[in-house]
Amino acid sequence: MTRPAATTRRPTITATWTAARWTALCAIAYNVMHHLGALPGGLGDARGGTRWVDWIDLLTPWLVVGTALAALAAAGTDRRGWWTALTGAAVYLQGHGVHLAANSIGNERGDIPPIYLWDEVVGHWIWYAGTALLVVALTRAVRLRPTPGALGLAVVTGITWTTNALEGTTAVGSLLVAVALAVTGWRRGDRLLLVAFGTSAVLLAAYGLWQGGFPAPSAL
Repeated sequence: MTRPAATTRRPTITATWTAARWTALCAIAYNVMHHLGALPGGLGDARGGTRWVDWIDLLTPWLVVGTALAALAAAGTDRRGWWTALTGAAVYLQGHGVHLAANSIGNERGDIPPIYLWDEVVGHWIWYAGTALLVVALTRAVRLRPTPGALGLAVVTGITWTTNALEGTTAVGSLLVAVALAVTGWRRGDRLLLVAFGTSAVLLAAYGLWQGGFPAPSAL
């Protein structure tokens, strides 16, 4: 007796309204929370030598990772998608935690070598690697319609990836990731992925050529 061939669950191509909403909320959370460092003076001093922005930043993983996982659940991602997302979430949480702790201490004691290493190098590289994995998981499971609002959000997301890369000393790696994701978007016909990371790739490459490298804009 011949057994029927096993079927493989395919990732969702057309997102439900719920998945689309969660994905948009994830992008908004990413764009807002990943620019907390731009708030003037960290919104002032708080208790224990910290700044108020440090306490607000505690919400970042909950908002970004939480909405990403909610979008994947709504879209019905497959097992591979969940492994990618959960790995990305763990990496994101570790990188953000290292960054937040070192950055908060650095605000009080200055960027001495160990603090600079953990904040600007190790923390950022791990944190943004986790972000990239979450993007991969989302783009496998959710395909959004390229409405004007969605395209605008994609452009803002690309700008956030760019500013984080330049201020976070990860420009070369972030440029390579942006190119890879933009090419993936082009091959798959995913206009939002192409617009978001194509924008970032162009901005990072142009900045590198203009400056002859990737100095942090805040240091110019």
